[in-house]
Amino acid sequence: MFRQLPGYVLTCIVGLLLLVFIALPFCAVLLESFTVSGPLPLRELRAITLEALEHLDPETRQTTVTQWVVKANARQRMEAVAASLELLDLPVPWDRKATFDEQIAAAEKTVANLDPAIRKKLEELYPVSFVMLHKRIPLAFQIKKHVSEKEFEVLRMGARKGFGLRHYLSVLIEARLQKAAKNSLLLAMIASIATTLVAFALSYGINRGGIPFPNLMRYATLTPLVSPPVMIATAAILLFGRNGVITRGVLDQTLGWINADESNLYGMGGVIVAQILSFLPPAFIILDNVLSKHDGRVEEAAASQGAGPWQVFTRVSLPLSQPGIIRSLILCFILSMTDFGNPLVIGKDMPVLAGILYDEIIGFQNTELSAALAVWIIVPALCIYFLLERIGRRKRFDTGNVAGGPPELPVPLVAKIIISGLGLIVVALIVLVYGSVVVGSFVKLWGIDNTFTPHWYTAKEAMPGFVSEWKGVEAVWSSVKVSIIGAPIGGILAAVLSYLVERVRPVGRNLLSFVALSPAILPGVIFGIGYVIAFNFPFGVKELALTGTMWILVLNLTFGHLYVGVLAGRAALQRLDASVDEAAEILGATLIQRFIRVILPMMRHAAILGTLYVFVQAMTSLSSVVFLVSPGHKLGSVAIFDMASVSQYGPACAMSVTMLLIVFGVMGFIAWFEKFGPRWARLAEH
Repeated sequence: MFRQLPGYVLTCIVGLLLLVFIALPFCAVLLESFTVSGPLPLRELRAITLEALEHLDPETRQTTVTQWVVKANARQRMEAVAASLELLDLPVPWDRKATFDEQIAAAEKTVANLDPAIRKKLEELYPVSFVMLHKRIPLAFQIKKHVSEKEFEVLRMGARKGFGLRHYLSVLIEARLQKAAKNSLLLAMIASIATTLVAFALSYGINRGGIPFPNLMRYATLTPLVSPPVMIATAAILLFGRNGVITRGVLDQTLGWINADESNLYGMGGVIVAQILSFLPPAFIILDNVLSKHDGRVEEAAASQGAGPWQVFTRVSLPLSQPGIIRSLILCFILSMTDFGNPLVIGKDMPVLAGILYDEIIGFQNTELSAALAVWIIVPALCIYFLLERIGRRKRFDTGNVAGGPPELPVPLVAKIIISGLGLIVVALIVLVYGSVVVGSFVKLWGIDNTFTPHWYTAKEAMPGFVSEWKGVEAVWSSVKVSIIGAPIGGILAAVLSYLVERVRPVGRNLLSFVALSPAILPGVIFGIGYVIAFNFPFGVKELALTGTMWILVLNLTFGHLYVGVLAGRAALQRLDASVDEAAEILGATLIQRFIRVILPMMRHAAILGTLYVFVQAMTSLSSVVFLVSPGHKLGSVAIFDMASVSQYGPACAMSVTMLLIVFGVMGFIAWFEKFGPRWARLAEH
C-alpha cells in the first residue's frame, strides 16, 4: 500500500492539472453555449437600481441623480416616461417604432394630458426610471466597492443569465448565420474530398512505386505542416491575387488572357486551393501510414487470380484503405469548418461560421454565441463520422500481423503519368509558395513597388509613412519565448503521464489518457474559447485570472498539444521490458529516481518528439491562441494573420520566413543531437 502511495500522489497531481487545463475549458464552452442573457423586467430593474442608490450617502445621491436628470436629452426623457408608464401599469399610447421626433412629441403630449394624481406618481417614478435606463453603468462603477462582482455585473448589464437553446437556434433562424453555415458546409465538403483525393494519390504513388524520388515527394508534401497557418494564403495572393505575379504579371500584362482585377484568386475557389495545400500534410500522414502497412501479398494474390490493375485497385487496395480515407475526410472536414484564417484573408466577403465566431468573440466579446457556434462547427463532422463508421462497421481491414511489404505489381503507365503529374504540380506549388514568401519579405510593396528592402525584418519603415503595431519581426520572438517555456513542460509532462498509465497503472488511468488525448479530437478553436471563458474569472476569483498574461498562452499551447508526446511515450514504454523498472525498485530506487535515471533515458526519443511537437505547434498555432493574445503578449502567428488580413504582405512574409527558419533550425538541431550528441544521450535507450 505505502509502496504505491507516491505513484498515486503523482497521479492525483497530474490528474488535477489535466482536469483544470483540459477538461475545464471544454466543459466551460458547453456550459457557456447554453447560457442566455435576458433583460430584467422593469420592476426588478427598478428595485436593483433603488438598492444601488442606497449605497450612496443621501446628499451625494440627491446631487448625482439631479445632475443626471437635468442633462437628459429629449430621447432619454421620452424613454424614461415610457418606462414610468409601464411601472404604473398604464399603456404607452404611442407607436414605439415611430421616429424619435414623433415619439418625443407624443410623450410630451401624453404627460400633459395625464390626470394630476397620476402625473404626480409618474414624476416620483421618473428620476429612478431615467437612472435605471441611462445611468446604470456609471452608477455601478460608483458603488463597485460596496457590492459583489455578481451584483455589479447584473446592475451594469441590466440582464440576468439563464439557460436555453437560443444561441443554437440562431444558426437556424438568422439569415447571416444560415448563409455562413451553408458556405462552411459546402467549403468543408469540397476541401475534405479534394484534399483526401490528392493525399491518397500521392500516398499510393509513393508506396507503390508510381512516383519518382518518393522520399523527396514525401518531405515536400509534409513541409507545410510546420508553416504558419495563413502563410499559404498570403503566398497565394502574391501569386494569384489582383497584383499577383502570375495573374497580373503573366496572364494579364504579358499574355493578355485575363483581367487580373476581375479574374483572380479571391473567393471560394481560392480558399479551397489554400485549404488543400494547408490540410494536405495531415491527410497525407494518415493515408501514407495506412498504405505503408498493407500486406502486398494480398494484392499480388488478387492479380494471380486474374484480376486486372483496376480490379486490384478498386476491390483490394481501395477497400483496405477505407479506415484511413474516413479519418482523412473527417479530419479535413473539421479543419475546414474551424478555419477562419484562409476565408478571412482570401474569401473576403464570403461569410463562414468560423469567421463569424472570430468576429463575435474578438469584436463583441460574445462568448455565449461563439461557444454555440464552436459546438455547431463540429456537429456535422461527428454526424458524418458516425455515418461512415456505421457503413463499414461489419468490415475487417486487417491483412495479418506481419506485413509482407509493398506489392511488386507494376503501376500502369497512365496511372503513373497522372500521379507523377499531380505530384509535380504539388511540389511546384509548394516551391512557388515558399519562394514568393521569401521574395515578398524583401519587396517594398508587392506588385507596385518591387524595390529591394530589408526593413520588414527591422523596426525601420520599409515604406515611408507605414504604420503598424508590429515592430519588424518582434512578435516572432514572443512566440519563441512562449515555445521555449511550454515545450519542455509539455515533453516532461507527457513522459510522466505515459509512465503513470503504463507502469504505475492507477485506478482511472484510461480516463487520464482520454482527457490528455481529447485536444486531438476537438478543434483548437474550442480550446481557445474555453480558456477565455474558464480563466477570465476562474472559480469567481479575480486574482486567479490568467487572461492578458503570458501564462494563458503557455498553458493553452502546452496542454493543447500534449497528446503527441503521450502517444509516443506510451508506445515506447509498451516496447520496453518492465523488469528493468522492477529491478530498480528492488534495489531501493524511489519512484522519482526510477523515472529520471531509468525510464526517461530509455524513452528519450519519445520525450524529445513530444517536446519538439509542442515547440512547433506553439510557434505556428493560430486557432486557439488568437483569442488569448493581449497587447503585452503577442505571437507571430497572430501577427501574420493580422498583417495578411489587411493586405500588409511585406511584414507578414518577413515574420513567416523568420518563423520558418527558427522551426527548421530547431528541428535540424534535434536531428543532429540525436545522431551526433553526447555518447550518453545516444546510448541511453540501449
